[in-house]
Amino acid sequence: MAGRGNAFHLLEPRSVADKYANFADLARVEASDAYAIRLRNMGSHVVIAAPHGGAIEPGTSEIAIALASEDLSYYLFEGRKPSANSELHITSSNFDEPHCLQLVTTAIVVLAIHGEARNDPVVFLGGRNVDLAATMGETLTGAGFVVDTHANPALQGRDPSNIVNRGLARAGVQLEISRGLRKQFFVSLQSAGRAQSTHLLEQFTLAVRGALRSSGFLPVYPADN
Repeated sequence: MAGRGNAFHLLEPRSVADKYANFADLARVEASDAYAIRLRNMGSHVVIAAPHGGAIEPGTSEIAIALASEDLSYYLFEGRKPSANSELHITSSNFDEPHCLQLVTTAIVVLAIHGEARNDPVVFLGGRNVDLAATMGETLTGAGFVVDTHANPALQGRDPSNIVNRGLARAGVQLEISRGLRKQFFVSLQSAGRAQSTHLLEQFTLAVRGALRSSGFLPVYPADN
């Protein structure tokens, strides 16, 4: 797996056009330590993916790991550059890093964790699995979170080629988590601050996993009650 680093710049806004059309383009230009690929294959029905992790969309890696807990597979593509990590953003419909494709295409459903730029604390749900998204919306709302559908079609996760829809069911759930909410999940969105999560992230995790459980994608675990 590629990449190591320590100090990461937190530039986050999504470019109108990505610098790289796909992973091969990125890998030809960027140094091997500009990014890191981390994954765990548990053979689970669900894969939690953060294709813009690390310092690309800060907090999404840590949220994905929290949601995966001890039992779910996860995939993280993390920006590790000292600056300009937004250049590593590959839009999800073009995201074709081979380890990611290998993992998500063996699972039934993918949950894709993204960072959205606004300061209001809100979760935008998308993806082609409308039933699971609706259940997740209910559990998140019941836990006190603000849930909405993003007005920008590009952030709704409906494209069949989007990585969130590349599981065996060809329909997953995309969670666009605003910067304002991610800031509440951690001491800060700086690298050191993200190492310490708040109780709110635990509540978020329980709500999302509760939706997976009630939809039949997770067995009932005492820790999820």
